[in-house]
Amino acid sequence: MRLNLEIPQGKRTKLYRFFEILPGVISYGAIILLFLLSWLDPVIGSIYLFILIASTLVKAVGVAYRTVQGYNTMERAGRVDWRKRNEDLENPHAAYERLHDDNNKSYHFADHLENLKIMAAMPGDFPDPKKVTHVVIMAAYDEGIETIGPSVEAVKNSTFPNERIIFALAYEERGGEAMEKTASVVAEKYKGVFKDLLLIKHPANLPGEVIGKGPNLTYAGQHIAKYVKKKNLSNENIIVTSLDSDNRMAPKYLDSVAYEFITHPNRQRLSYQPISLFMNNIWDAPAPARVIAISNSFFNVISTMRPHSLRNFASHSQPLQALEAMDFWSKRTIVEDGHQYWRSLFFFRGDYSVLPIRIPIYQDAVLDETFWKTVKAQFIQVRRWDYGASDVAYVGTKLFVPRDRRPVPFRQLFPKFVRLLDGHVTLAILAPIVAFGGWIPMIMNASSRAMVAFNLPNIVSVVETFASIGLIISVLVSFRMIPKRPAKYKKERSLSMVIQWVLMPVTSILYQSIAAFYAQTRLMFGKYMEKFDVTKKVTKK
Repeated sequence: MRLNLEIPQGKRTKLYRFFEILPGVISYGAIILLFLLSWLDPVIGSIYLFILIASTLVKAVGVAYRTVQGYNTMERAGRVDWRKRNEDLENPHAAYERLHDDNNKSYHFADHLENLKIMAAMPGDFPDPKKVTHVVIMAAYDEGIETIGPSVEAVKNSTFPNERIIFALAYEERGGEAMEKTASVVAEKYKGVFKDLLLIKHPANLPGEVIGKGPNLTYAGQHIAKYVKKKNLSNENIIVTSLDSDNRMAPKYLDSVAYEFITHPNRQRLSYQPISLFMNNIWDAPAPARVIAISNSFFNVISTMRPHSLRNFASHSQPLQALEAMDFWSKRTIVEDGHQYWRSLFFFRGDYSVLPIRIPIYQDAVLDETFWKTVKAQFIQVRRWDYGASDVAYVGTKLFVPRDRRPVPFRQLFPKFVRLLDGHVTLAILAPIVAFGGWIPMIMNASSRAMVAFNLPNIVSVVETFASIGLIISVLVSFRMIPKRPAKYKKERSLSMVIQWVLMPVTSILYQSIAAFYAQTRLMFGKYMEKFDVTKKVTKK
């Protein structure tokens, strides 16, 4: 029986609606429960709150450790000559003989030797490195050449040979005449740079599609699959990387992905996830947008150190053969990146995972013409990300069904479902509970003499002080991650990069919590978000 991978449109089943409502019910319920328990008994309310606050401390310690660990791993990966390692794979036996006595202790050197040894012993099980080809799909809506140009340049300047890169600009018909002109400029400027350059215009208002990036990518992918067949190319050794128009890959990214693709036997059932760093225009963005951008960059660094829970986010790479088999990305969700993980997991019946690539792809922080427009645009971006809560229903309805209809074994899928649900609930409730929860038992029992209720704000304050150590470590690491201060800014701008972190409690509530509640509330009432609101990212001269 062929598995239906698409999200339902129109009326949902009762089971699907139950799981759409579930995240919001738990999130609102967790807040209401704190008031209710505090009213019934301040001690019970205080214990409930303390359990939630203590989990924050544990997570803060983990965040600090993983941030440092992830940053160091990223730095080491960036020093590797991935191009040279791919050349070693062309003749693994000779390379192993040359290197096995070497005292080189560089990043994953032992792994490289092991890969060479295995490939030398079983040459027929691995693709020819010289035949691996990259297809880079850059999705665009109405962005100008000032945004798209540097992103194409980053692909052009990759260490991977340009003669084995097919570049496709996938642009929207909705972008109008201005987008057509930008596409023409790209075609003219980069003619002859790559193996081929394709302009693929996604028509507006196709049936069964939301207004979003997923339909654009899928339309482009289908076009590329036809192109590959027409050119008599094999899709077996082609890797597809999806990019937004502001994404600038580090020079070694494509070589790193190619290396991992070649050396992993299960290559067709992997996707390759870079570290997304929102750093392109970090010095230009206002403080609230900088805090959100750097915080999300930290989250992406940390995620690469937890491969068991890693999912697709923003830009990622996946083999064309696998994408073609599963009909590319979903055309019915505005969060096609994270959803692609679940779509792939179900298609491959659980035999699928995301492989961390410790090479970054740099993205823009949100930046509009004015401060207040930027603040609004930042909220729009975050609420779109938080709409990933819609995947709870998609996963739940494939988990809680009879065994013969379940695409992935229960014991494998259930922990993933719990982490998905917990992540969205935590995103909604944690910031307001940490900020204000300590006062609730005392307020709800003003006449009570329970000492624990009256001392709880002080206890919470102590816990938050310890938790702030993680924030301090993150601030220190952020100064090593962000690009060098542009000459147009004075030293005072560097000071503001430190002071901005006092906004962390505010941004956590206004963006993370409220945006999460917004998305979950819409799901509860069936008010689905079916339009990808493009976040404006102004380029400052």
